[in-house]
This record gives sequence, structure tokens and C-alpha cells, in this order.
Amino acid sequence: MRTINPVTGGRYSALELRDIAVSVLVLSVAFAVMFHVRGSELGMVVLLCMSAFVVCMSFVAHELAHKFVAQRYGAWAEYRMFPIGLMFALVMSFLGIIFAAPGVVYIRGQIDKRMNGIISAAGPATNLLLGAAALIAALMTTGLASTVFWIMATINAFFAIFNMLPITPFDGSKVYKWSVPVYLVMLAVAVALIAIVLFW
Repeated sequence: MRTINPVTGGRYSALELRDIAVSVLVLSVAFAVMFHVRGSELGMVVLLCMSAFVVCMSFVAHELAHKFVAQRYGAWAEYRMFPIGLMFALVMSFLGIIFAAPGVVYIRGQIDKRMNGIISAAGPATNLLLGAAALIAALMTTGLASTVFWIMATINAFFAIFNMLPITPFDGSKVYKWSVPVYLVMLAVAVALIAIVLFW
């Protein structure tokens, strides 16, 4: 998810790095707790490491994709966490589920509708590519590695399709306004990926 905010700043800032680090830490703990509550036999250290890997390869990749594409257009872009959203994710993890709105990438610059659509598409597109790669890796490995890759594929698929909802403030609304064909292709790929990981 991304939005635009009239705040100036550099390419990277200490505040942004702090917000990314806190978001990764909280989400990693939340996923580890969720897996534990759901009956995983793995130890908490292993669950935390696995969760951190999945978070970095889904949530962080999604948000940084928005940031990097916006910067390519000459715009200022930085990630900011939502503390309440992170705490909500942590609380929900004790119920065995994850529903999180950890933060957004704020953007300022001369961004037209086409640029806005492309910046918005970058996040879900990254999730689709990572999800497909993780699915292939899951099918080519066994044991814990296969499980981790399968979880990564599933989370990326859900993250992509969730963000492709064609309503504000989700990425899908900006992609749809920019190009309906691109939106439909991305949505179709997201549906196909999630169908594979859920019903294979």
C-alpha cells in the first residue's frame, strides 16, 4: 500500500530505517507466534528466523518496490510504519491469524496518472514474482526448506491479491485507473498463484 505525503527527505533516512527494522521485528514475531499457536513443532528460534525471511521476502520487498520505482521517477519516497497496525497484527497472531496494515510508502513529487499506476503496480508485481519463484523452489526442495518456500509463496500470493483490490487506498485502485488491461492481467496472475498454493 502507498500514499502521497508533502514531507521532504533524502533517499534514505534514519527514521525510515528504524521504521523498517521495527516493522520487520514485530511482523516476524507475529508470524512466529501464529505458527506456534497453530501447532508448529519447530522451536521459537527457528520460527523467528523463518518468519523474518518470509517477511523480508514479501512485505519489505513490496514496500521497497514502491519506493525504488518512485525514486526512479525523481520523487521523494520513504516508508513509515503504523504502530497501531503492527500491534494489531501482534495481538491477532495469538489467535492464530495475521491481519496487518504495518505501514505505507509516502511519496512526494510530480507524479502523473501513468507514473502513479506503475509505482502502485510495482509492489504487487514484486509479490507475484517472488511468489512464483518460491512456488518453484518449494516444488524442487523437501523438508523444512520446502515448507518455508511454500509459506513464502502463499503469503506473497495473498499479499498481492489483497493489494490488488480496486478500491482506495489499495494499489489496485491506482493500477485500475491507469490501465484496466494491466490490472486484469495482474489480478488473473494473482488468482492463479493463490489457487495453486491453496489447492495443489
